[in-house]
Amino acid sequence: MQLRTITSVIAGLAAAGSLAAFVSVAPPGVQAAPAAAADPLIAVIPPGQVEYYATAEGLVDGIPVPPKRLATTFDRPVHIMKRLVSQAEYTECVQAEACRPLDRSQRGNVSPDLPVVGVSWHDATRYARWYSAKTGRLYRLPTYAEWVHAAGDAYTEELRVDIYDPDNPAQRWLAEYALETQRKLSADAAPKPFGHFGTNAAGVQDIGGNVWEWTDTCHVRQYLDADGNAVLPPNENCGVRVVAGSHYSLITDFIRDPKGGACSVGIPPANLGIRLVLDPES
Repeated sequence: MQLRTITSVIAGLAAAGSLAAFVSVAPPGVQAAPAAAADPLIAVIPPGQVEYYATAEGLVDGIPVPPKRLATTFDRPVHIMKRLVSQAEYTECVQAEACRPLDRSQRGNVSPDLPVVGVSWHDATRYARWYSAKTGRLYRLPTYAEWVHAAGDAYTEELRVDIYDPDNPAQRWLAEYALETQRKLSADAAPKPFGHFGTNAAGVQDIGGNVWEWTDTCHVRQYLDADGNAVLPPNENCGVRVVAGSHYSLITDFIRDPKGGACSVGIPPANLGIRLVLDPES
């Protein structure tokens, strides 16, 4: 088949919204261009290393212990949306019958300048599939490590409660309660226009704002001995996902309203939204 014919077939598939099923195979001797090269909505985060607290829950004899400090190295750039998915963009997916309509309290919110909120992990995943089919490129939710790497200098991990007395676990619970009460006093749940919470050096907006972002990282529980060594294989629960924001939280994947959803670290997030990563080689 001639290159001109192949090009016309691909263009037809893209127009029909079915290019997602078309794997990234270029004709012999033709090198595909990077998918994110000219996309103004994508920030390209250079390779590098990022350090952060582990989101895994460590237990020694059933008592929580301080989280480990992790370092993750990225050998390739991370391509991530500069802003969150907007209300108007999510509405387009609903109109295409590829996304579930928002709950009644969120319906009618179709601004192109405000982030969509009130979405579950399943909603976010459905949107990523639809958007991939629409654009002909593979989009997905980020891992927590990718999100922290993309956040860069705009993200500072919030103060953690590091009281872990095995003889008196109530001390930590009381300290967390006091910290959460302070957070609630300064919380503003109304979604703000894009850019309200600033833009980092890479062009990523609103990191650590009042919308927490779904990731693909699952909740993990680790059983450790007194020296911090694993005594059993990690217990991974992918029915609960990490959401990233000014403090990370653990939310059940079908929850849309974070106030009703199994938040085990910090206060419940004000809102749940979507920011996608692009896999440019797919």
